[in-house]
Amino acid sequence: MHFITFLIKNLMRRKSRSLLTVCGFAVAVGTTVALMGVSESFERAWEASMSGRGIDLIVAEKGAVDQLTMNLDLSIRDRIEAVEGVKIAEPTLVDLLDYVDDEDNLLKTIVQGWEPDGYLFSEIEFVEGRPLKDGDSRKVVLGDTASKNVRKNVGDELLIAGEPFEVVGIYHSYVVFENGAMTVPLQDLQEITAREGKVSAFSVLLEDEMKGKDEELDRIREAINGFENEKGKSLGLDAKRTKEFVQNSLHIQIAHAMAWMTSAIAVVVGSIGVLNTMVMSVVERIREIAILRAIGWKKHRVIRMVMGEAILLSLIGATVGTLGALALVQWLTTLSVTGGFIQGDIAPHVIGKGFALALAVGVLGGAYPAWRAARLLPSEGLRHE
Repeated sequence: MHFITFLIKNLMRRKSRSLLTVCGFAVAVGTTVALMGVSESFERAWEASMSGRGIDLIVAEKGAVDQLTMNLDLSIRDRIEAVEGVKIAEPTLVDLLDYVDDEDNLLKTIVQGWEPDGYLFSEIEFVEGRPLKDGDSRKVVLGDTASKNVRKNVGDELLIAGEPFEVVGIYHSYVVFENGAMTVPLQDLQEITAREGKVSAFSVLLEDEMKGKDEELDRIREAINGFENEKGKSLGLDAKRTKEFVQNSLHIQIAHAMAWMTSAIAVVVGSIGVLNTMVMSVVERIREIAILRAIGWKKHRVIRMVMGEAILLSLIGATVGTLGALALVQWLTTLSVTGGFIQGDIAPHVIGKGFALALAVGVLGGAYPAWRAARLLPSEGLRHE
């Protein structure tokens, strides 16, 4: 009989307890993998929306971690584009606004303001209608996911922050995050949010000959960060690479923190569950383990048996939990609230972290029972009939 078969038979002798342990651990690992997968997916989508267009730098307000609170003067754009090596500095404004769906429900969503006929529209495909054009006022274009969520098509009216907007286009982007977005002319968003002349950030593209040259990128960053007003006071700008900007976002950091906090709780809960199961198993099998010691089993082999059972329980739980997490994330993409912000997959390295967590829990939960079992002497079995 193979050793792994022996371990499985031991676990199957106590089916109910093993099943409950697997289910409890599957919930812990599944929740962790799902949260980590969603946060990582959101980060990938956001970064792809920038780097996929060739954006090299994001110029934001220094010290601000939430894009919704950033306020930069639109006039800074001219100074950025005047820096040698800069090709385009595209302004964007982002805010959280109310909108009314087709059932007159008042909901909130992220609305972004782009310049009509701007560079940012170049990488999205319109499946219906048209993009925003110069001179447009109170017009909105919807990602295909957003269109389904609000049940609005080209020609329909959509109330955003109490203002009527006409839907003039529906687009599909290679970035899932943008498919769930609403985009209006920059000037309109400035007006309805009382932020005239203000933007959240600038997306900066460098000249083709500057791309891939880190020294040139650093030079341009320093030049932008060093901008001063007419009184010689710093404008407080912070130019970051796209990946760095996304990673430092408050929303991404909160999502990652929640995922890791859940992981910590999963380690504690899972370890206690495995520890309880394995301690009970050792107590109930004192006579059996003593007999194994009597027929020649060494201490290390007993440790391998108990640790193997604990790790096997954890890995089975991780497998079930991961499959559940994959199904959960896929289901979340079908919901109107979350469908436009997450992808339906979980990155392999996130799944790998889930199994690493399972392995750690198996080791932690099985360590004490294994040590206790290894200390049993053959004579201990005589006291247990």
